[in-house]
Amino acid sequence: MTKDVSYDIQEMSGGDATATGFEPSPSLGFWSRLHDRIVIHGGEERRSNSDLDPVPPEKRTWSAMDYVTYWISDNFSPSGWRKAASLMQIGMSWKLALINVAVSEVIIAIVVTANGVVGAQYRIPFSIQARASFGYYLSYLMIAMRMIVGIFWYGTSAYTGAECVRSMLFAIWPSFHNVENRLPASANITTQFMIAYVIYWISILPLHYVHISKIRFLFTVKAITLPIIGFGMMGWTIKNAGVGNNSLWTAGNTVHGTALRWVFMQGLYSNIGGWATLAINSPDFTRYSKRVRNTYTMALALPLTATLIAFFGVVGAGGSKVLFGSILWDPLLFIDNWTSRGGRAAAFFCAFGFYLSQACSNISANSISAANDLNCMFPRYINIRRGQFIVSIIGTWALTPWNILTSATSFLSFMSGYTVWLAPICGVLVSDYYFVHSRKYNIWELYDKDGIYRYNKYGINWRAAAAFTIGWVPLLPGFLPNVNHKIHVIKGMTELYYCGYFYGFGSSMLTYWIFCKLWPAQETMLDYAVYVDDEVLTGRDVEHGAGVVDNYSLAEKTGSESENMS
Repeated sequence: MTKDVSYDIQEMSGGDATATGFEPSPSLGFWSRLHDRIVIHGGEERRSNSDLDPVPPEKRTWSAMDYVTYWISDNFSPSGWRKAASLMQIGMSWKLALINVAVSEVIIAIVVTANGVVGAQYRIPFSIQARASFGYYLSYLMIAMRMIVGIFWYGTSAYTGAECVRSMLFAIWPSFHNVENRLPASANITTQFMIAYVIYWISILPLHYVHISKIRFLFTVKAITLPIIGFGMMGWTIKNAGVGNNSLWTAGNTVHGTALRWVFMQGLYSNIGGWATLAINSPDFTRYSKRVRNTYTMALALPLTATLIAFFGVVGAGGSKVLFGSILWDPLLFIDNWTSRGGRAAAFFCAFGFYLSQACSNISANSISAANDLNCMFPRYINIRRGQFIVSIIGTWALTPWNILTSATSFLSFMSGYTVWLAPICGVLVSDYYFVHSRKYNIWELYDKDGIYRYNKYGINWRAAAAFTIGWVPLLPGFLPNVNHKIHVIKGMTELYYCGYFYGFGSSMLTYWIFCKLWPAQETMLDYAVYVDDEVLTGRDVEHGAGVVDNYSLAEKTGSESENMS
């Protein structure tokens, strides 16, 4: 097998985005020289780069504790603090709201962990994993759908990050409350908030430069500071307000009977849907684990931390009614009421902790995911680092999230209901890996556009396409009223929509398995799995990487690899 020499050059230069390390010839035209500078690698036929290839051993740096700190930092955020609020507003008591959070987080943690095994086992991202089930070219549609969600939520999360910066500025300079607004009302944003927004965006940009294999240290810092902030705020609230004589604690459910059951299901759907994107893209992170079993800690860390931070939110809201006269579900509004000198210092520390949480969560859950998708679509020009900067610019400025959050309610409802499509994608992925292919993939065939995972001349696995369609079409009638309140459907359709993740995930998983049993794609059914060969991974052209079996018999390779993977 012929080695891709340009890829070797890229690896020797540290995998930097400049493809060759050579200066373009001055005889070339401007656009040709610019192209040579931005291209990531040579080789016109190559459809991968170092960020898209299986992760080499030196970049497998995440331990079991890193995944624990990841979820601690991801859940200890303003959105996690507010999680119980939405459930209580639709009729649940605080106790039932916490039970709902716990149940939903346990369910989605199982899905996130199960799908993440693929990344840890084969060292590949979701964008490559999807080819095994959907086919080489149909997978690009699924990648694009996930990328759109990632960019959208990056923008809305940036808005929350700016709220953290604003609270920090309030704590440092109380006069910032009085900044004169010079923007028109039609802008849907004030001068004060635009300042905070710009500061947030500029401050987060350097984090996009850090490679995902090295960014775990930020999660460790957050995992130490944020629980201190959470317990501190809860302790201060209990000391100053108590917990026994507030209507929030004594109030029960405001809906009952059948209505309460469907409200509970609606809450499950909402909370599970909040992690629907991460359930799909968990291989983007688990591929960097030192061992497969290191990722199993996610199954406990996710639900425990999510439930704990939601409880902090309930305590804070109950105390705010006593201390400030109104229920404040937002921790940033809560600390904005600390106006003494010592209070402002504490408010700054808390706001800074939430800022770190929001910034890192936005990177981990949104920008890296969407950047991986861009990397797969344009591997010659975009790697993860470049992709993150592109996502940041589009999500932060092109989408103008302040307009979406203040006026585009229908669009916001549409994106919130995007789980309708994400659940079936995840169902097909899990079914394909565990039940159809019995965890046996050929890693190199996944990078070959003419390989076994092409399925047909169109690069479409019709079984996955059919299962995906079955998973979302019945949910569409119940979804439409959330976008346009003038549309009315029968009650059963709305109730089915509240079961959306369960139906979408379960039906697509089952129907895909049935289709593959009745009409199997025999060329993809392997006797042995073909994993990454660490000794020849660096510098090889993975798109034409079948040479793994040239050096080892398939049985010998899978036997030795299986021992090492666990």
